[in-house]
Amino acid sequence: MKKPLVKPFILFLMAAAVIGCFLVFGPFLIEIAIAAVLATSLYAPYMFFVRAFRGRRGWAAFVMCLLVIAFLIIPITELVIVMGKKSVTAYSATVNFLNNYDTAFRSSFLSRIDVFGFDNSSLKNLIMDATGRSSAWLMNAATTILKETTSFIVSLFLIVLTMFFFFIDGERMLKKLMLWSPLPNEYDLRIFRKFRDVSHSTIISTFVTAAAQGLFTSFGMLIAGQPALFAGVLTAVCSLIPYLGSAIIYVPIGVFLLLTGQVWQGIFILAWGAVVVGNVDNIIRGYMIKDKANVNPIFVIFSIFGGITLFGFWGIILGPLVISVAITVFHIYELEYNGSLEK
Repeated sequence: MKKPLVKPFILFLMAAAVIGCFLVFGPFLIEIAIAAVLATSLYAPYMFFVRAFRGRRGWAAFVMCLLVIAFLIIPITELVIVMGKKSVTAYSATVNFLNNYDTAFRSSFLSRIDVFGFDNSSLKNLIMDATGRSSAWLMNAATTILKETTSFIVSLFLIVLTMFFFFIDGERMLKKLMLWSPLPNEYDLRIFRKFRDVSHSTIISTFVTAAAQGLFTSFGMLIAGQPALFAGVLTAVCSLIPYLGSAIIYVPIGVFLLLTGQVWQGIFILAWGAVVVGNVDNIIRGYMIKDKANVNPIFVIFSIFGGITLFGFWGIILGPLVISVAITVFHIYELEYNGSLEK
């Protein structure tokens, strides 16, 4: 004979277990989510290695993780470390430059502004004040880069480690989630497929938009009469860096052109970088993801901005993923309650 209140007590224990798990795993939820995205996107090549190793899933997962480290993690990490170190050097060099350039150069620089009719003293004072404050801004930027570099590298290590176990036990975990879910298996599969499709599209779009940012940067440099190829390649690579991205390239170039008297070129590069290069990635990514996510491109773009605000760098992936899964859930609700909604 069953004791009374068995089911309510089980539900209470389940709720307590979920809350406990959230508190324990909460600090690592982003890493777990990104590992799931990568494992899902790379599951087809993983299965190829499983067959090549005659069913040895551990070896196949190990090889996949090595490939991700070799072709993705190491290049990005090395670049972030170099940028973190160089930011400190750049800070010292820039402060010395700003403190030591002579009166003749200042006069030459300010006289270039007169060409555009900006000859009033208030504008000149504003420019000089901004120049004086730049050293403090650069120091803060250098500190931020170094701090984010460390946390980013630790995050990448946790992602690869988690991805290894997702490769090995992914199918079993999926079946267990379907067993625990109160939804029919058909609906569970809809959600999982949407997760897979959007994950794959988001990963691919990241590299496509990096190439696009490099191309647009080269085009802007050509217009300004500056060396274009090297700047474009650097921008494409740096666009993968968390938080700063392409601004690492076009902002110093624009500021340098301004300080060396090439006023219109400097203003153009800064404006082109902020308006075109800085936004082309969101536009292209929005159109690439919209078909898989079944979401209007403008909402995909908003989901990217919102994801970055909420999750940091990984919000580029997690933002569209959350929205697309939410749309799938709404579609399931529509299918389940179609008759009620029409009344």
